[in-house]
Amino acid sequence: MWYENSVFYQIYALGLCGAPRINDGIQVSRLNDVIQWIPHLKQCKVDAIYFSPIFESDSHGYDTRDYQKIDCRLGSTADFKKIAQHLKSNHIRIVLDGVFNHVGRGFWAFQDVLQHRYDSLYKDWFHINFDGNSPYNDGFYYEGWEGHYELVKLNLKNSDVVHYLLESIRLWIDEFDIDGIRLDVAYCIEPDFLKAIRTFCTKIKSDFFLGHL
Repeated sequence: MWYENSVFYQIYALGLCGAPRINDGIQVSRLNDVIQWIPHLKQCKVDAIYFSPIFESDSHGYDTRDYQKIDCRLGSTADFKKIAQHLKSNHIRIVLDGVFNHVGRGFWAFQDVLQHRYDSLYKDWFHINFDGNSPYNDGFYYEGWEGHYELVKLNLKNSDVVHYLLESIRLWIDEFDIDGIRLDVAYCIEPDFLKAIRTFCTKIKSDFFLGHL
């Protein structure tokens, strides 16, 4: 496969582009800064870019708010589509960070749980106990990644969650023609979800990269 012999270059776009540490909700097209690095990447014989999280998040990128939107601090979907086209025209493949184990507290479905609590349609998207409490005093307990409660663990055994994540991946492939996904904290992810995502991606692209870099 192509990735076995590729030279990968990691870009943490929020840092490279000088985005604010906390999501301020203001959209600025900072992602265009990546284009100026393409000649340098080609000089270094790079033929694959691994982008650390670029989707809407609370802060550092691994606390996702929405898997189907580019972080407003970086720009828009159109901005990243343009960058993807520049990279592809220079024979540089694209791998995105797949943060599927957990989301941020600002994730739209978790926000619905905070508002509607037991009546939320999304309460089963997470590991929630309404008889407990969280360090944020939410009035219910939920699992966080390794004790970090700003990172809310997703219930990857929930079919609606799996469907949402797979359809998000389909969007990334359709919109940006991505070539792979780097799995964040792969050791935490449900084996059945790993099988589902492998099958799903391979049906769309037979040489799709899925792994941990």
